Amino acid sequence: MYAQMVKTAGTGVKKPSEMTAQERDFQAKIDRNEKIEPKDWMPDDYRATLIRQIGQHAHSEIVGQLPEGNWITRAPTLERKAILLAKVQDEAGHGLYLYSACETLGVSRDELLDMLHQGKMKYSSIFNYPTLNWADIGAVGWLVDGAAIMNQVQLQKTSYGPYARAMVRICKEESFHQRQGYSIMMKMATGSKAQQAMAQDALNRLWFPSLMMFGPPDKDSVHSAQSMAWRIKINTNDELRQRFVDQTMPQMEYLGLTCPDPSVKWNEDKGGYDYTDPDWDEFFAVLRGNGPCNTERMAARVDAWDNGAWVRDGLMAHANKKAARVAAE
Repeated sequence: MYAQMVKTAGTGVKKPSEMTAQERDFQAKIDRNEKIEPKDWMPDDYRATLIRQIGQHAHSEIVGQLPEGNWITRAPTLERKAILLAKVQDEAGHGLYLYSACETLGVSRDELLDMLHQGKMKYSSIFNYPTLNWADIGAVGWLVDGAAIMNQVQLQKTSYGPYARAMVRICKEESFHQRQGYSIMMKMATGSKAQQAMAQDALNRLWFPSLMMFGPPDKDSVHSAQSMAWRIKINTNDELRQRFVDQTMPQMEYLGLTCPDPSVKWNEDKGGYDYTDPDWDEFFAVLRGNGPCNTERMAARVDAWDNGAWVRDGLMAHANKKAARVAAE
């Protein structure tokens, strides 16, 4: 998922007897699987939690452009260059959809980006890892977008209407992104010995960081219960991580690649794979800003914001001029 460790506002799930009449009506609407819309009444904690989750999701989309955008000029063929360019453009669009959804909750895009730049909002830990060669671009599409889709498909059912509707288009485009990544991995895995080694190396480095995308184990995820009661979150971290492993292992075997986790094996009793958890100390260190690329990623985003000030100023001047002309008519 592109939103990790989202702290739910409030003190926990309330019993019906602890809710106000308005809160009980709100919860009943969610329990009937009805969507909450921007003009509907909602608890302040629900609004705050959504802002944190959707904001982090939006930030992850635009920061996620950076490791792939770095390879647009170095793609091996013109076709691959055009595909990667379209993918990076899609990610910008996903950020736009999500910032727009977040704005319906009463927070501006400028405020969200300011919180990102000040370190008050996070983005997905996966984007603090480098893309060292072309095989990494394949692994990002296959594993990272695959992990994202695993959660985002469920978010089409989330309780907040603008968020759920944004996810419909995002999921369609992310499916293309995953296929693009798997296509690259297939080409590398069936290529020369050097290409096969590159594909295996990319898998080795990105497998466990991809598992981290779903967040910490359920036993350590203290904020999930309220988010699930509000249907902001549909599945637990461990449920989604298990689905991802179960889906990805057959794909890995088809490519002829070896899983970096030597203990992974099929468990007939549970109908899924047993696997080793990632290093959660590493996960929390990356979230604290101590990953391989944290400083580089944030510097790039802040530079883009500062260098784009003249564009924003020009657009605002044009909008104000147009509004004044309309008002004068």
